Amino acid sequence: MNFTRITVNFHQMGGVPCLRGLRIPVATVVDMVAEGMSEAEILQALPDLEAEDIQEALRFAAEAVREQVLPLVPEREPAMVMA
Repeated sequence: MNFTRITVNFHQMGGVPCLRGLRIPVATVVDMVAEGMSEAEILQALPDLEAEDIQEALRFAAEAVREQVLPLVPEREPAMVMA
């Protein structure tokens, strides 16, 4: 997948993936979506962004998760309660 709006510059934000060379990390935008903010709310909070930036941030995050093995914690059996 080709990401044209995601930039990584080790002299800016420590090399964290950002949007279009701005100091707006992809993770910040993904977190805003996860918190339930609408596209309009995100664009109002971060006026340098464009709607396409939000969509690309989500595609980038999905690809990043797809490419890694995540250390998931297995579900535990409920503890037995003694009466």
